[in-house]
Amino acid sequence: MVTNRPSASSQQGAILLESLIAMLIFSMGILALVGLQAAMVSNTSDAKYRSLASHLAQQKLGELWADPYHIVAITEPVALAELPNGQYTLSHTAASGEVIITITWQAPGDTAVHNVTSNARIKGAIKDE
Repeated sequence: MVTNRPSASSQQGAILLESLIAMLIFSMGILALVGLQAAMVSNTSDAKYRSLASHLAQQKLGELWADPYHIVAITEPVALAELPNGQYTLSHTAASGEVIITITWQAPGDTAVHNVTSNARIKGAIKDE
């Protein structure tokens, strides 16, 4: 009876090779999870800044609706302490009463400058000063 069974010496190291391949696959999975976690943290901070900028723009519009007789265009950016490198500008058209507020910010470590623009029509005695 002839069997084609491999000898024991030709099987040596197979378990070690399988273990190394399993460790490689596991390590790649862990690295993927770490990358996903980093992306989630980055996206969360971006969303936080975006929602804060939108809230600040709406708050500024609310202040203007409360006192429409003293709207003054702000052509030079004004610093906002609530956002990193945050600034806002205000422009308006007296004839139509359209007010545009633009808020910009740059997150720490980010090269891009982000912005949020809100506009509204506010009727009243709008004047340029």
